[in-house]
Amino acid sequence: MDKVVASAAQAVADVHEGASFAVGGFGLSGVPNTLIQAVYDSGVGGLGVVSNNCGAMDSGLAVLLSAGRIARVTGSYIGANKEFARQYLAGELEVELIPQGTLAERLRAGGCGIPAFFTPAGVGTQVADGGLPWRYDGAGGVSVASPRKEIREFDGVEYVLERGITTDFALVRAARGDRHGNLVFNKSSRNFNPPAAMAGRITIAEVEELVEPGEIDPDQVHLPGIFVQRMVALTPEQTVDKKIEKRTTRKVSA
Repeated sequence: MDKVVASAAQAVADVHEGASFAVGGFGLSGVPNTLIQAVYDSGVGGLGVVSNNCGAMDSGLAVLLSAGRIARVTGSYIGANKEFARQYLAGELEVELIPQGTLAERLRAGGCGIPAFFTPAGVGTQVADGGLPWRYDGAGGVSVASPRKEIREFDGVEYVLERGITTDFALVRAARGDRHGNLVFNKSSRNFNPPAAMAGRITIAEVEELVEPGEIDPDQVHLPGIFVQRMVALTPEQTVDKKIEKRTTRKVSA
């Protein structure tokens, strides 16, 4: 089945108000900026987002966040995103912070049909005991806090129960992809793009290089096409439009 659609706008045309998204990317690496911009252009809001971070600088999910289109974020990193922190502390945004490895596994588990799993990460902290601020009241108080989670002991070690995550849509970016949806990711962009793609009921991928079926060695496929429903081929301009979050330089020795 050829899963390529003509444009990003067409790929997200059925996104509805209040939809939930799993979004790939790690920092500025592998972020599906073209698809995110298409969601922004569609005008929908009240969105629930599951992503490692919520954009940086003026790119990625920061586009939707700054416009007030996101109602809830499930992630593991706020970082230097001042607008994210402002909305969270002001009570404008509900935020569920999760250990990074747990977040990746919750996405993968949801995509594999695993409803829940036990992990030692977070035992003995508010992650397991509850009380993490999900939403502030804007006056310094907490209006919504995380619930206590089930703890179980295995072989003398305590583990906390974590639920798998599924979403209405997933947006990812791949370095290569064939028309059947088989995808290859580049380096650290592979951290969250595959599990995010697995978690979406409808997964949409933007690809930097679109190839014909059979051109990708099966041993090199990072995400099988069974998880992908739609694909958008990026233009050369979109492909090379990659920002650097923190540029560092060194003096060239004589």
